[in-house]
Amino acid sequence: MIDKRVGKRIKECRERLGLTQEEFAELTGLTTNYISTVERGASFPRYEKLITILNALQVSADAIFCDVLTHGNDYKASKLSSELAALSPEAQKRILQMVELMIRQEKENNI
Repeated sequence: MIDKRVGKRIKECRERLGLTQEEFAELTGLTTNYISTVERGASFPRYEKLITILNALQVSADAIFCDVLTHGNDYKASKLSSELAALSPEAQKRILQMVELMIRQEKENNI
C-alpha cells in the first residue's frame, strides 16, 4: 500500500530546497516523470532510489516517514522544539502555556 503522505513530504522537502522537479531529477539522476509519480504518491521508490532521494534532500528517513511511522512522534517533537526556539520569548511562552494546558487536560481525561 502506498501512503501519499510520503510523497507529499518528499515534495515539501524538495520545495524547501528551492528545487523544481526538473532540477531535482537532474540532481538525483532520476527522471522528472519518476519524481512526479513519487511526489503524487502513485508509486513508492525502491530502496536504492529512496536513499538517493533522501541524500539529495539532505534529510533523514524520519523527516519523510514521521507521519506514517508509529514511533515518528519523537521526530515531530524535536522538529517542533526547533521551530519553537526560533520564535520570540513571548511567543514561546504563549505556546508552551497552551501545550501545558492541553497535556493537563489529556491527563485528566485519561484518569
